[in-house]
Amino acid sequence: MNEAPLAGRCAVVTGAGRGLGRAEALELARLGAAVVVNDYGRPGRDGSGESSAGPAETVAEEIRAAGGTALVHSGDVSDFREARELVGLAIDTFGTLDVVVNNAGILRDRMVFSMAEEEWDAVIRVHLKGHFNLTRFAAAHWRERSKAAGGPVYGRIVNTSSEAFLAGSAGQPNYAAAKGGIVGLTTSTALALARYGVTVNAICPRARTRMTEDVFAGVGPPAEGLDPLAPEHVAPLVGYLASPAAARINGQVLVVHGGMVAVVERPRVRAQFDCKGDVFGFEELDATLGAHFAERPDGETFAAAEVLGLRRGVG
Repeated sequence: MNEAPLAGRCAVVTGAGRGLGRAEALELARLGAAVVVNDYGRPGRDGSGESSAGPAETVAEEIRAAGGTALVHSGDVSDFREARELVGLAIDTFGTLDVVVNNAGILRDRMVFSMAEEEWDAVIRVHLKGHFNLTRFAAAHWRERSKAAGGPVYGRIVNTSSEAFLAGSAGQPNYAAAKGGIVGLTTSTALALARYGVTVNAICPRARTRMTEDVFAGVGPPAEGLDPLAPEHVAPLVGYLASPAAARINGQVLVVHGGMVAVVERPRVRAQFDCKGDVFGFEELDATLGAHFAERPDGETFAAAEVLGLRRGVG
């Protein structure tokens, strides 16, 4: 029997007490990794309520019951110090850190003209800063290991973005901005860490979880068989990206749901207009750029998302 792909590896999964994070933690454990299950444990999807280790403990027990190894961390990954403690806990306990899955997030949905400053700050803090915090300390660990080893080491980061950054989401300007920022963080970090043997990718999952209960309220699960929106459709891709087999996949954004994986192409220039003189004038811009959009139907700016079969407000 072949050894499990992640045998001897240690993985940290944030937001792993429920939904996608839970499915991802279980999959990484199934592939042989020792898993540090992180979840702040607040009951509200907006991050409200008292924090609790309960959700993380439940998942850790599932892993142990299946013969795996799991440790619980119930800290807030948006806190710089607690994120450092999470990385340190993994290294001190298992002697290594090999995989980071950034998944933790909250929602504070509101139209942009009604959004409060705190609603903006809270979502950016948990999603984007939380991703940065774990990435920062894991990256420093891998850099030091690489310097000590005199060459590349093993490291994998899987970030969680969303289709909201691709297609827009009218009532989620904070969420869409955070998820777009995560893509930027992913591609920048992928370039910075490649020399150390570390890969960094982002997924845009579509799944039925506490975070998306409103979006999929009218789309019920099938009477039989696995729900196409089940988190279990997403977890295998995360496990694969965390494995040695995915060493050549770096800096990518992948949409995943219901038995489909789509590799998102980086933006390309669709049209270019050069001024006839030294500087564009108003009239010339209107005759070129303005005419270009006047000839196209409204909403064509979302054409790339439509090709993927995506729609606003999902994931």
